[in-house]
Amino acid sequence: MNGKRNYRLGGWCALSVAVLVLASCQGEAKPTEKGKTAVRVQIADFVDHRQTVMLTGEVVAHVQTNLSFRVSGQITEWYADVGSHVKAGEVLARIDPKEQQADVEASEAAVRAAEAQVRQASSAFERQKALLAKNSTTQEVFDQSQTALRTAEGSLDSAKAQLGTSRDALSYTELRADADGIVTERNAEAGQVVQAAQTMFAVARDGPRDVIFKVYESLLFEKPADPKIRLALVSDPSVETEGTISEVSPTIDTATGTVRVKIAMDHTPERMTLGAPVTGIGSFAPTKLVILPWTSLSAIDGKPAVWVVDAKDNSVNLKPVTVAFYERGRVLISGGLAKGASVVVEGSKMLRPGQVVDVVKEQAE
Repeated sequence: MNGKRNYRLGGWCALSVAVLVLASCQGEAKPTEKGKTAVRVQIADFVDHRQTVMLTGEVVAHVQTNLSFRVSGQITEWYADVGSHVKAGEVLARIDPKEQQADVEASEAAVRAAEAQVRQASSAFERQKALLAKNSTTQEVFDQSQTALRTAEGSLDSAKAQLGTSRDALSYTELRADADGIVTERNAEAGQVVQAAQTMFAVARDGPRDVIFKVYESLLFEKPADPKIRLALVSDPSVETEGTISEVSPTIDTATGTVRVKIAMDHTPERMTLGAPVTGIGSFAPTKLVILPWTSLSAIDGKPAVWVVDAKDNSVNLKPVTVAFYERGRVLISGGLAKGASVVVEGSKMLRPGQVVDVVKEQAE
C-alpha cells in the first residue's frame, strides 16, 4: 500500500512540474501587449478667415486750438470754464492792462510831438521855398529846410507805427476765442502771473468730430477689407456711424507699444459728444488659415508646434508651425502644416516622438 501511494504522489508531482514548465514557456512566447495612448485628431484644412478687430476710442474735436496771451502780465479775471460753449470773439480772460495803457499814452504823446515838428519844418520849408524864388536865400539853406521836413515826416510815421503797436498790445490783454467751440481745458486763475504764449485755454471747435484709437503696431501691417470703420457708442451700440482713417501717428508710444490713429467720422450723431467712449470695429482681408483648438498647441525649442499623426503607422511627431493669431479657445495656423494632415487635438500631453497612438476619433473644423 505504501508503495502505491508513493507511486501516485510521485506521478502527481511530475504532472505539476510539467504544467508549470509549459505555462512558463507559453508566457515567454506571447507576452502581454501594452495599451496604446488614445488621441483625438483633426484633419488640417485651410479655410478663408476674416480677422475682425474691436477697439475702444474717444471722441475728439477735428480741430482744437490752444489759446494764450500775446503779452505777459497778471490775470485779473476769467470768464469761461471747462465745458463752456463760447462764441468767436468772446472774451475768455483779461490781464492787468496798466502797463500797456501807459505805453499807449506815451505813444500818443510821441505822435503829437512829431506832428508839431512836422508843422514847424513844413512852415520853414515853405518860407525858404518862397525866398529862393526871389533869390533871397541860398540853395544850401533851402536844401537843409527840405531835409528837416522829410526827417520830421519820418519821425511822425515812426511815432504812428509805435502807437499802433502799443494799441495792439493793449488789445492783447484780452484773450478772446478764435472760433465757436467748447472749452476743454482752463489753466487761467485770477492773480496768476503769466508769460506770453503760455497756454491758458484749449477750445474744441464746433463742427466735425474724430475718434482717437490706440492701435498695436502689428495691426497696421494688415490689409483692411474695407476702408470704412464702423463706430458705435459704448453706452448705446444702436447709436452708430462710420469713418475713415485720416491720420496715423509716425511714432510709437513706448509705454503702451501702440500707435495713435485718428478716424474721421462721416457724420456725428448728437449723442457722440466730446470725450464719449466709442467702439471701433474693422476687418481685414480674408486669408487661408488652419483653425485648431488651443489644446493642440505644443512647443519645440521654444517655438509653436503641433503633434502630427503619420497615416502609415499611426506614429506621432512634432511639427513646427507659424501662428497667425491667437483667439479665445483656438489658434490660427498660417504655415507649417500640409492640407489633410492629422493633427492631435486631445491627448498630446504624454506623447513622445515616434510613439504609436490609437486614433479614436477624427473631426473636421
